Amino acid sequence: MDVNILAQTVAIYALPVLFAITLHEAAHGYVARYFGDMTAHAQGRISLNPARHIDIVGTIVVPLVILLVSGGKLLFGWAKPVPVNYSALRKPRQHMALVAAAGPLANLAMALAWALALKLSTVAPENAFSTAMEAMSGAGIIVNLVFMFLNLLPILPLDGGRIVASLLPSRAAWRYAKLEPWGIPLLLVLLFIPNGLSSLLRPILEASDALIRAMMF
Repeated sequence: MDVNILAQTVAIYALPVLFAITLHEAAHGYVARYFGDMTAHAQGRISLNPARHIDIVGTIVVPLVILLVSGGKLLFGWAKPVPVNYSALRKPRQHMALVAAAGPLANLAMALAWALALKLSTVAPENAFSTAMEAMSGAGIIVNLVFMFLNLLPILPLDGGRIVASLLPSRAAWRYAKLEPWGIPLLLVLLFIPNGLSSLLRPILEASDALIRAMMF
């Protein structure tokens, strides 16, 4: 990948990725606090300060490497997980599902917010700022949709896995939870094998992107 193109891609995607990860994690902590778990609050993790959520490897190094290796066609990363004390929740099984769902819902809200920014950038007078904002807004929509759908996959430790574990009967949930150490390796394999997860998600992402843009335009 050309160095100039890479630098331009990083500049366009940096803020959307940072916000997508930061607000996703903060949403988990906020909902956990609402349902009685003060762990994230006590550790200062219910914050919009990206520094409190950034994992050097998962938030910076891995996304850059994947962008470079994929030629700017693939993006994946993670932040420091927000700590949740399952037993501190007032109704642990039901509330854990809502805590897990909060992150993807935050990404959906951000995708809609970026779509509004895209609309504003297209009606503003054309200049360097509006052109950059248009590119960044389009990236913001895609980034948040990617984070939302990836995190909804029923694989632990992703949010979708947490939701499934909360809905399963206790014995089945216990057995399902034992698969968690294999979750991230499985996800990485699915992301990189030909015709793997990326080919499955692409039609969903394209349809969702088109729907959100249609809602705004």
